[in-house]
Amino acid sequence: MSAPSPKDLSPLPALIFSSRWLQLPLYLGLIVAQGVYVILFVKELWHLIHGAFELREQEVMLIVLGLIDVVMISNLLVMVIVGGYETFVSRLRLEGHPDQPEWLSHVNASVLKVKLAMAIIGISSIHLLKTFIEAGALGLPLCGAADAGARCTNSTPAGVMWQTIIHCVFIASAIGIAWTDRLMASTSGKHAH
Repeated sequence: MSAPSPKDLSPLPALIFSSRWLQLPLYLGLIVAQGVYVILFVKELWHLIHGAFELREQEVMLIVLGLIDVVMISNLLVMVIVGGYETFVSRLRLEGHPDQPEWLSHVNASVLKVKLAMAIIGISSIHLLKTFIEAGALGLPLCGAADAGARCTNSTPAGVMWQTIIHCVFIASAIGIAWTDRLMASTSGKHAH
């Protein structure tokens, strides 16, 4: 017996099933956002090339880390756009295409979650590294009671501490997601036998 086609569904199930297409503008918007990141990348790259002879090594390193950050966010966008569309909206039918991403052949919501968590950890790592470099150069004092009205920036010891804690929470969350997915996979494997 073959699966029913969308034309064979009664009106309410057909409407519910078709509602997935409401996500299409969201994915198109993410493509526009990726275009904005390309513009940002070119702008930062131009700044690096233009100032190559005047910039100090630390400034070059911070600009390069910024470029890497833009690339990693762009990679995250591609994963969300391609993987999310394939998982939740419609098949892209890329089987056999020479440029099909390797991970797309076995993508599902679980795999996508783990990949996104790993990408977020990578982005957070770049931000944390930039903060460490900036904090080391500034040598700012701790934000304390005397600074109660002042805003603590990422480059202060308090800002570095909070960014490190948040990064560790991202890592713990990714481990939790991977562990939960592994448990669910082993449980569904036992039920299949």
